[in-house]
Amino acid sequence: MPTLTRSPWTLRDSEKLYRISGWGDPYFRINAAGHVEVTPQGMQQESGIDLHQLVMDLVARGLQLPLLIRFPEIVADRMRRICGSFEQAIERLGYPNVYRGVYPVKVNQQRHLVEEVVNQGRPYHFGLEAGSKPELLIALALLDTPEALLVCNGYKDRDFMETALLAQRLGRTPIIVLERLQELELVLEAAEKLGIDPILGVRAKLSAQGIGRWGSSAGDRAKFGLTATDILQVVERLRGAGKLHCLRLLHYHIGSQISMVSVHGRAVREASQIYIELVKLGAPMGYLDIGGGLGIDYDGSQSTNPSSQSYSLEDYAATVVQTVLTALEPYGIQPPVLVTESGRALMSHQSVLVFDVQDINAASPYPMPTEITSDAEVIQKLNQLYSEIQPETLTADYRRCQELKEAALRQFTEGSLSLQERAQVERLFWNCSDKICTLAYEQHQAGHPVSVDLLDLDEMLASIYYGNFSLFQSLPDSWAIDQVFPIMPIHRLDEEPRQWATLADLTCDSDGKINRFFGDDGQITSVLPLHNPDGEPYLLGVFLGGAYQEILGDLHNLFGDTNAVHIRSRPGGYHVSQVIKGDTISEVLSWVQYNSEDLVEAIHHATEAALQQGQISLSEARSLQRHFEDNLRAYTYLH
Repeated sequence: MPTLTRSPWTLRDSEKLYRISGWGDPYFRINAAGHVEVTPQGMQQESGIDLHQLVMDLVARGLQLPLLIRFPEIVADRMRRICGSFEQAIERLGYPNVYRGVYPVKVNQQRHLVEEVVNQGRPYHFGLEAGSKPELLIALALLDTPEALLVCNGYKDRDFMETALLAQRLGRTPIIVLERLQELELVLEAAEKLGIDPILGVRAKLSAQGIGRWGSSAGDRAKFGLTATDILQVVERLRGAGKLHCLRLLHYHIGSQISMVSVHGRAVREASQIYIELVKLGAPMGYLDIGGGLGIDYDGSQSTNPSSQSYSLEDYAATVVQTVLTALEPYGIQPPVLVTESGRALMSHQSVLVFDVQDINAASPYPMPTEITSDAEVIQKLNQLYSEIQPETLTADYRRCQELKEAALRQFTEGSLSLQERAQVERLFWNCSDKICTLAYEQHQAGHPVSVDLLDLDEMLASIYYGNFSLFQSLPDSWAIDQVFPIMPIHRLDEEPRQWATLADLTCDSDGKINRFFGDDGQITSVLPLHNPDGEPYLLGVFLGGAYQEILGDLHNLFGDTNAVHIRSRPGGYHVSQVIKGDTISEVLSWVQYNSEDLVEAIHHATEAALQQGQISLSEARSLQRHFEDNLRAYTYLH
């Protein structure tokens, strides 16, 4: 790997390399010991929690890696920031109504986190959004906050409708959002049966669309929502049934992770006009739910990149409030209660996945000599090429290097080159490539144009670091939609990382790898600078993965949920408020219909038969049975 700096390495260099001051602010930073430090209360907290020391303490308590560490206080701080931004904008702009946030349960349904949202949300009358019957039952049981909303989205059947309607009898405020025309008849029938007037909303398909991966959430071909024609049919059907007074909310969603506030502005303006028209048609309305889309800054660049966010929470809130106020004011319409469903912005920062590196596969595992004595012409030419490589001729030098390697392979296949000579060619090829890559990197750092092919050499020369985790269980979006998360060592940040690396997980799947990272310039790179493990556990952290990843994870190779802990701050340190043990092998086997007792019995029968035939000793049989039963109770990850 090219040397990243010629001056002594500092904490500031690590901060710049991993961009932690961008994506981590105000919850993650590097402390004087060269460790990642967590400040769960944000800017209010002067002394943080040393993440490396925390992990070592948890391991000493008997918790195995990988570990998912949750910081519930970050959830509380995110909620305070979101709600506070809207409250400030409402007060500053003289908006004559209030803000009511709701948390989409689908983002992370873990009980302790949903309870945290409900408990911390009481001062803000923060509600929940349910998109399925299981989520509706969660919300109905946990949400007891006065004035909080229970927004019911997604596809619904009669049971869903009746359950939501009956929630009114408990003093809840369930708003049933119509996603399809067919749902209107279901809710009217349920309302007549129960004698309860529904609180209804409609989800509109806006012409304004988001950007990036989730841009197709809106528009004519969006999965959910009603067209203008559909909305008019809803109004007329409700009017005919004498239930137009039940239509209270307009909802839309233009996609997740919106990086530009202007996109929000255009959508709010269009939705405001639909709201105005609904009021003109006689619907009382009262709520405008602008859905999700509030982004977070994954790459730390504060830019319009799809993985970033070029606006602040204050900008977002002010844009929403000002746009609605400006649109409605000429019509003399009372501005609605403003509702958002900002799940990603609320949950992403709260958890960190920490895993240890189990092994390393170096790109060139042997020392690379600058010259090898040989009679083979191809080896002599590679020796000469190495000595002649210059910054001005890197592209031609690399092309020549590849040609010589290919010529050597042909000669080996034809039998004119020995296996020993082929190995020498491989070592010289890596040596030349490393020199070319080093010079290309230096040229790039100095601002000189460099061929893309040469910059791609870094991945070829990178080592593979094998991590004790499952990509499919813990970071499914990295595999499924190429989501990039901040990844960095949580210690040794006072040392220069001298190895380029890609990451591989424990699964026996070629897709179980990570080769997309954020570079120090905010762009996507194929390698991550890391340290060479020095005999001690080398720990990496994956950050901003608290939204969606836990619940989307699957059981590829039967790697189950990781151990999880909830950490809260206290003066001078922290305390562990919750420990959720990860899945055992027995548990994951039960999910694919294996009974542990049956498996143990099968092993007993097999060992007894082997004993009878003299294939195994009694001590070996007992050892095998003990290992089998112990492993059934063990963690699915490596010890």
